[in-house]
Amino acid sequence: MIVSVPDSKTDESTSEITLVDVSSGTRRALTRGRKGISSPRWSPDGENLAFLAKDAGTRKNQIFIMPMQGGDARCVTSSSEGVERFSWSPDGKYIAFVAQDPPLNAEAIKAHNKVFRVTDGHFLLKQEVAPWHLWIVPAAGGDARRLTQGKFSLGTESGSIATPAWSRDGERIAFTQFPGAYWAPSFRSVIGEVDVGLGTTRVLVADQGARYFTYAPAGDAYAFQRSRNGDQNNGTAVYVHANGRSYDATAAQARHYSSYAWMPDGKTLIMAGPSGTHSVLWRQPLSGKATLLDLGNVEANNGLGTTTSASSSDISVSNTGTIAFIGSTANHPGELYVLDSTSSRPRRLTHVNDFVDGLDLGRTTAVEWTTSDHLAGDGVLTYPVGFQAGNKYPLVLLIHGGPTLSSNQGFQRLAQLLAASGYLVFQPNYRGSNNLGDTYQHAIYRDTGDGPGRDVMAGLAAVEKLGIVDPDRIGVSGWSYGGYMTAWLTSHYDIWKAAVAGAPVTDWLMDYSISFYQEGDAYLFGSSPWTSEGWDIWRAQSPINHVRNVKAPTLIMGTVMDTNVPLVHAFEWYHGLRDNGVPVEFYAYPIESHVPNDTVQVTDMYRRWIGWMQKYLR
Repeated sequence: MIVSVPDSKTDESTSEITLVDVSSGTRRALTRGRKGISSPRWSPDGENLAFLAKDAGTRKNQIFIMPMQGGDARCVTSSSEGVERFSWSPDGKYIAFVAQDPPLNAEAIKAHNKVFRVTDGHFLLKQEVAPWHLWIVPAAGGDARRLTQGKFSLGTESGSIATPAWSRDGERIAFTQFPGAYWAPSFRSVIGEVDVGLGTTRVLVADQGARYFTYAPAGDAYAFQRSRNGDQNNGTAVYVHANGRSYDATAAQARHYSSYAWMPDGKTLIMAGPSGTHSVLWRQPLSGKATLLDLGNVEANNGLGTTTSASSSDISVSNTGTIAFIGSTANHPGELYVLDSTSSRPRRLTHVNDFVDGLDLGRTTAVEWTTSDHLAGDGVLTYPVGFQAGNKYPLVLLIHGGPTLSSNQGFQRLAQLLAASGYLVFQPNYRGSNNLGDTYQHAIYRDTGDGPGRDVMAGLAAVEKLGIVDPDRIGVSGWSYGGYMTAWLTSHYDIWKAAVAGAPVTDWLMDYSISFYQEGDAYLFGSSPWTSEGWDIWRAQSPINHVRNVKAPTLIMGTVMDTNVPLVHAFEWYHGLRDNGVPVEFYAYPIESHVPNDTVQVTDMYRRWIGWMQKYLR
């Protein structure tokens, strides 16, 4: 596992690979002082550990291999653009890795001609994006050999790079194959496969949207993920190919699964995903219904603690069937847990965040309600520290992003910081959230603002029925799609005394035109905003068209080089509010990520967020 410790003086985190004994929980650091550490992977025989780290020569992430019997880690790649993902061959003699090609117009750039063609890329690009391709390198060191080439890509400019999967005989490698290097058409991905010896490629899974492929550790089956029935507005299903046919192994539940892993028998999958206000694990046989694993009060794979909480996961299963995952509880951040079997309870191995146990934290519980159109909604309510029955408290809505994410009862930093400041904190899961099945998730289709807005208001009404909310002191806030919901709610409901809009989508037309999402936005509406079919709905669902209705004092924040929700949205919202006399302040962080992720900027963001609520909800 990787343990990161932030340092506010340097505004950097020190990350080290730590070895944890599964029996005793004893920890031992394996690395010291390396930059960019990620992706530790055991060799098949357990004698070596490979990982990514920044190489001093290329200044890019390369693959290092550390012998577990002692000795320094050695670098086995020298990719000019750096390594993104890798995997060991079954015999441990080779490593397959994904790396980006050099710039497509490298020669022209050398001659100072930097013009490039614009197609599906976002507006901050400075050159045409080159594709990512597959290579192999001897684990003992030596020259790398390229296995794939062409206009297709194994990754995109905004992520989506999957780990290559070796067949058990080591003769083939499967990979997610995107149409090109841009994220916008990534929904049309398929699963490709290359013959390691011959270098010939073929399409193994032609179903569009297929990705995250793995071979079963025993038998002839394989699995991959895809939006259920190919509809991007549904949850992500896990498909299995066995006995000559492919099928949705998770169809019985028709809900979203964030990830999966094979059990050693090759006949069972472990699934991770959100369920109501929990983040859970299921045991899924290749046919039949899934069984929920008993995790007690542990939320599986919730280590984000951000304003866009989700059940982002990374499950690991040993060859003996032990299941490892990062989990949290309502009052304790992420730690490493194991399940010794699918029938055992989770056993905590680490105590890296024990300092939190000495803090006074707010109690967290679930809230459920029925929406105006008879859908079952839910959310998470955190009580203020020192809560006393009979008193009424100011309330802050903290709305998750996505929209296909969800808030659960795992530890949430900002919610606890607000609770420590004396606020009730309500995190509603509106339609489009991925925790209540495909029907609820799909209900956001062509109803991106009004329907979710009604859901949030129905959830707020359910909280108010508890008799603990001061109705004259309610604020609303969120980041990304949570920022969109903040803009939508403040422009449609006049009850808010304060608002914080982080990276808000305010103009769908602009988002479609300049962000990397593009076709991703189009799936929500079923059309382009520039056609007759989409002309009215894209505009009606854009908060900027309703900005004159806003009265709530609003704090706007965002990042300058955000390609997800470009800062232009925030500029529009700021000027719309300012010119209509609404108290507004706007702060931008000069960084490239969608959300600030370094210690100093995150601390500043939280202080401004909480300070704004304190200013207007006194």
